[in-house]
Amino acid sequence: MFTQSASPSLQPLHIHSSGRHLATADGQPFFWLADTAWELLHRLDMKETEHYLRKRAEQGFNVIQTVLLAERDGLFTPAANGRVPLLLDQNGQPDPLQPDLAGDNSYWHHVDAVLELAQSLGLYIALLPAWGDKFNLSGGIGPEILEPDNAYGYGKWVAERYSHHPHLIWVLGGDRALETERHYDIIRQMARGIREGSTEQRLMTFHPKGGVSSSRYVQTESWLDLHMIQSSHGAGVRDNYRLVEHDYALEPVRPTLDAEPCYEDIPIDFHPVNGYFDEADVRQAAYYAVCSGACGHTYGHHSVWSMYRGRDDAAWADHSAGFFIMTWQQALERPGARQMQHLRALMERVDFTEAKPARHLLEQALGGANTPVACCGKSFMFIYCPTGLYVKVRLGQIEGASLEAVWYCPRTGTYDYAGTFSNTGSRLWEAPSSGRGQDWVLCLFSDEEYSQAAYRSSRA
Repeated sequence: MFTQSASPSLQPLHIHSSGRHLATADGQPFFWLADTAWELLHRLDMKETEHYLRKRAEQGFNVIQTVLLAERDGLFTPAANGRVPLLLDQNGQPDPLQPDLAGDNSYWHHVDAVLELAQSLGLYIALLPAWGDKFNLSGGIGPEILEPDNAYGYGKWVAERYSHHPHLIWVLGGDRALETERHYDIIRQMARGIREGSTEQRLMTFHPKGGVSSSRYVQTESWLDLHMIQSSHGAGVRDNYRLVEHDYALEPVRPTLDAEPCYEDIPIDFHPVNGYFDEADVRQAAYYAVCSGACGHTYGHHSVWSMYRGRDDAAWADHSAGFFIMTWQQALERPGARQMQHLRALMERVDFTEAKPARHLLEQALGGANTPVACCGKSFMFIYCPTGLYVKVRLGQIEGASLEAVWYCPRTGTYDYAGTFSNTGSRLWEAPSSGRGQDWVLCLFSDEEYSQAAYRSSRA
């Protein structure tokens, strides 16, 4: 289990010299492992917030994704402290240029406290100024309060209040497409306001609608630092590696990650009759993304992003029975969430900034739900096999005359030593077990520093 110091000194994040990963201000590589907590600021009080943040820090997460103006009627339904974020204008609509700061218990004072607590626990915050329904209703609750003539002012105000925090990453968009020139103008004005209101620059990205990447909308925008993908919750075989590979090939080069894959325990395609995504699905999405060139990954649980409280939760009364199957507190311990730390542990054992997509090195690869993916660096190669089975690898792509093979288990973070082999020709490896949920990572090493130090216990 990961442990956090009592009050770590977090450095701002920047783009790594590779152009495809993130790094702290002193140049140390940063592997993004986020949890999705969209309704955190809106629905939890401070005691609940501390429980949530401490648990995720203990589980190895280092980024939390959340929203200032929240999706579930975040403008009219008060937050847990009884306050709403904005005053009303003359038409009775929340005004993004009039934040309600009265007294010392405003919604914004609550946000202040949450950000400070997260920093003390070593957690970065990927912060959306507003959910997308505040500028593009598209079936949401809304109302649409952001326009080209006020998005700059709102962006500038939130940046002036929060940009001094070293642990922020700004996220624009919010599960919406940019469909009109008005939408583009709103996003550009907000980005400009954040840039001009910031005492210190922070990374900025865009969270798109389901099934696409931010690259569909804002690839050429100068304010964009990294891409976000929402591979989403639709039915069918997970194939988010295709979206990651697409972004990886783009110019200008930017880091990319899947910031909203299928959530654990969400109904497949949003319909409970289809069943639910489980830990095998979320692991597959995570390893698919990272082994295809992503700079990290975001996990999500359906009951956690929504902070669902149970059957009497009025905020979700309009949804069908079975849409949620547990409370957010219960969901914190779901297996997929606990297993994400094994992904981070694996990548941080090597210089993951060297990792490049390497699916082309897999010969006669299986397809569909069995599709393997791969990445390689100078002295290592990782091949993810979602259902075990076998994989044939073209060798000689990493340095060294010989290599050592280890099977890594994404479910437990344990290793199964497979032997030493010549680093030439092609070779087929069979996984220790096969079937749904029996995913494995074949790790090939030519560097003794990696293979012996990291995996000595596997030889016993």
